[in-house]
Amino acid sequence: MKLRDFLIGVATGLAAAVIVKEASEKVSPYVPAGQVLENIKKEFKKDSPIDGSWIFMKTDNFSNGIMTIPVYRGGISRMHEGEMQTFEFAADARSGVVVELTEV
Repeated sequence: MKLRDFLIGVATGLAAAVIVKEASEKVSPYVPAGQVLENIKKEFKKDSPIDGSWIFMKTDNFSNGIMTIPVYRGGISRMHEGEMQTFEFAADARSGVVVELTEV
């Protein structure tokens, strides 16, 4: 095999990888809702056990007065120090970061 043929193959592979990555981000630029919920549950479990959780699979718009971002909305309930606590959250659909958390 000639060096030229090898370099052409490497360049073709890299170009294909970049094209596939860009196409996949255009198709679904969001973190999967299930993964977002699992990450949030993992953080809550550090403090106390979880009784239940839910998340909407479709995104919703969240505005903080300056900008509007797509978010997943969901909730978690847990027993903490003998009392039931219920929280609702909004998590950024692109990064999974919780942007709003309120106790109900």
